[in-house]
Amino acid sequence: MDRTDRASRLIAAPPATVYGALLDRVALEAWLPPDGMRGRIERWDPRPGGGFRMILSYLDATGAPGKTSDATDVVDIEIADLAPPERVVQRAVFESDDPAFAGTMTMTWHLAPAPDGTLVTVTATDVPPGIDPAAHEAGIASSLANLASYVEAGG
Repeated sequence: MDRTDRASRLIAAPPATVYGALLDRVALEAWLPPDGMRGRIERWDPRPGGGFRMILSYLDATGAPGKTSDATDVVDIEIADLAPPERVVQRAVFESDDPAFAGTMTMTWHLAPAPDGTLVTVTATDVPPGIDPAAHEAGIASSLANLASYVEAGG
C-alpha cells in the first residue's frame, strides 16, 4: 500500500480557525462527511494517542456500498501528531471484512498561511487498494469544500 491521494483548497479563514475545526467534535460531524453522507462521532479523545470513531452513513446507498455495511463506513481515527496551527496527522483504520480495505491510512492535514486565508492540503498515504482513487480524491475535495463553508460561515 504505497498509494498517495492529495487535494488542496484555499480557505478564507486564518490557520487557527481552520485548525480548531479539525479538532472540534461538532465541527467534524458537520463538515468531514463528503457529499452524500452524514457523520456521527461515537468516541472522542482529541489528543496525540487519542482519537475518535466516526460512523459515516450514505444518504443513498444504492450503487455505493459502504466498507462496513451496505450503508455505512466505520472508521477509527488515531491522532498521531498535532502541531498547532500547522498540522494534524491522523491514522485511519476502516472496519471492514473486505481485505481490500485493510490497513492503516495516514491522513495529514497541512495548514499554510496564505494572503487570503489558509491553504489546506490533505495528503492520504498508504490508501487501501479497495478505495477508488477518483472517488477518494473527490471525497477529500468535498470534505475540504464543506470545511471551507463551515469556517467561512463562522462555524
